[in-house]
Order: sequence, then structure tokens, then C-alpha cells
Amino acid sequence: MKVSATLTQTRRRTVESVELSHGVVNFRAAGPADAAAPPVLFVHPFLMDGSLWSGVADLLAAQGIRSYAPDWPLGSHRTPMKPGTDQSPRGIANQILLFIEALDLHGVTLVGGDTGGALCQFLLDTDPSRIGRVVLTNCDAFDTFPPFPFNVMFSLLKGEIRMKINLQPMRWRAFRHSPMGLGLLANKLDPAQTRAWIAPSLENKAIRKDAVEFLRAAKRKDLLDVSTRLDRFAGPVTIVWGTADRAFTTKLGRRLQRAFGNARFVEVPKARTLVSLDAPEQLADAITATTAS
Repeated sequence: MKVSATLTQTRRRTVESVELSHGVVNFRAAGPADAAAPPVLFVHPFLMDGSLWSGVADLLAAQGIRSYAPDWPLGSHRTPMKPGTDQSPRGIANQILLFIEALDLHGVTLVGGDTGGALCQFLLDTDPSRIGRVVLTNCDAFDTFPPFPFNVMFSLLKGEIRMKINLQPMRWRAFRHSPMGLGLLANKLDPAQTRAWIAPSLENKAIRKDAVEFLRAAKRKDLLDVSTRLDRFAGPVTIVWGTADRAFTTKLGRRLQRAFGNARFVEVPKARTLVSLDAPEQLADAITATTAS
């Protein structure tokens, strides 16, 4: 294992990388390295990266909480995975576990949303020994993996050539921020950030290959099966749900709450799927409260 930090620093965040058996993982670290509070680990959705959590990470850092926001290999990562890497949801859950072990993190507060929420569920089903508590925002659950209309969109990307062709319209902000792109996910999107999210899969064949392998391996029946064992996780769970979400309904969120044996539900009015963008303060508060429990 090799960990390195770049000279880049934004506010309280530093960009670092760790070399693991399956490849290099870049991540943003925020907050004091000697924080007394348990560390927070973020898991982002498909075709996004760790920058999704930057606003929340800054708020947590101001409260003395250390957080890590890696770029998981879901199509927006900059370094391709090594050949033969398991890119299934459970395979990526194992990659997350390797990251946690490499940084020797314990009692982790695991935070995920959208696709990342599903990956958190796979991780809990695989090995929750280093996870102390969980915070999930609007995310895939049960056989909603993914929800309409993203199931249609993802089907258009299940091939390296198909992905390259069908991502071309995303070059333009108007399309990228429309309901045909990412427009349903948040009330306000940063054009530079969303362009950075899709650039790796647009420009790098190996990145597209990683993304396509994930899409092909993601099966509804597998996540539905995992849901039958979520109540085995004994730690505190908080479900933070944007009630204006058209894809992941509040009904789904409440069902996910019931699947855990120890979960509280926090409604976030007017927020959509990406609660970290629409309501970073409320999400940071919920993470802080969960971390203290």
C-alpha cells in the first residue's frame, strides 16, 4: 500500500491517493487528522465522484470531524482499475473495505446516496466489522436498482461503444442539466462539476470499460436479497430523505428504514436525490448526530 498527498488544498480539503491491489484510488480528506470523533467515509453515485460531498465535508471539518471522499470506479474516476478487477456491486463493496483497511479506519460512519447507498448495503452484507454507524440519503433499495427513468438511461450505457455515443450530448450543459441528463437529481447543479463528472468516461476507453462492467453486473435481485439481511447491522442508522425526489420516493425511504433494526428517518423538504447538494447543512447535522450516537 502506498498513500500520497498532492500539493492541492481547497479550504480544509486535501487530495490524496492510495494504491491498493486493484488500482489507485484518489480521495479528498477533510478535517483534522487527529480528530477524536469517528471518521466519516462517503460513497457517491454512478457517474459522479467524491466532490459531490465537498460542502458537507467542509461543514463536518468545522466541527472537528475527519472525512474521506474517494472517487470510486463508477465512471468518473481518473485512474482505471487493473485488469480483472471485480466491478460488480459486491466487488466494489470489497474495494471500499480495502480502502478502509488501508487507512486503518475503525468505527466508520458510512455515508452513501443514490448508487452509493446500494453499495453501502452490499458492504454491510459483506463485512461490517469496521463500520460503526450508517447514514443513507435517497438511494437504491430492494428491487429499485435503479429507479425509472434511470433504468432506461443506464440501459443505453451498457456497452463501451454505446456509452461513448450516448454520453456525447452530455457535453452540453443544457442537455446535461435537463431531465434527460442529471436535471432530476438536484435543484441546482454546478456546470463545471457535472462536466468533470462525465469527462473521464467521455475521454478514456479504460474508464468506460470499468463503468460498463459495473452496469452489466448490477442486478436488482442481488440488492433485493441483501435487503433481507440489513437488520443484522447493530449500529445506529439514519435515513436522510429528500421528499421532492421524483425517482426515489419517500415511500421507498420509509421501507428502507423498516428494513434496518435500528433506524431513524429524517425528512428534508424540497431536496431531491442529491441531498448533499440541496441541503448540505441538514445532512451534515444528521451525520454529526449519528456520529455522536
